[in-house]
Amino acid sequence: MNLIEKVKNLILLMNESSLAELDVEEEGTKIRLKRNSLDSIQTSIQLPDVNQSLQHEGSTKYLTSKNDSSVAEVVAPMVGTFYTSAPGADPYVNIGDDVDEDTVVCIIEAMKIMNEIKAETKGKIVEVMVENGTAVEYGQPLFCVDASG
Repeated sequence: MNLIEKVKNLILLMNESSLAELDVEEEGTKIRLKRNSLDSIQTSIQLPDVNQSLQHEGSTKYLTSKNDSSVAEVVAPMVGTFYTSAPGADPYVNIGDDVDEDTVVCIIEAMKIMNEIKAETKGKIVEVMVENGTAVEYGQPLFCVDASG
């Protein structure tokens, strides 16, 4: 059974039960499903570390070893459409804004559900890497955050 099929089966299991959160780890792959207040399920997947140049930390961020190891990328935890804000509202964050682990930085719409994406790191937004209304892929960098403190 491939990873996508496993995630689909886990989502079905959560929909059929009253589980609010489910964590599964198998062969270094970690899958976390969490039901939010809108009764939608957020999915995060942490794959085994196969590339030493990326150090996975949490569900949606990576510390890179490019030029500056203090720059974290907030990446898309799912496929969908990227929005900087709710319709008619100001953007959640702008370049120069301070964020922490619980700061909502954007929305990704997937299957008509608006999923709030959190920074999951402390720092300052230094780059927005995706244009509003653009389709994004799983793992695609959305924001660069200077986590140097």
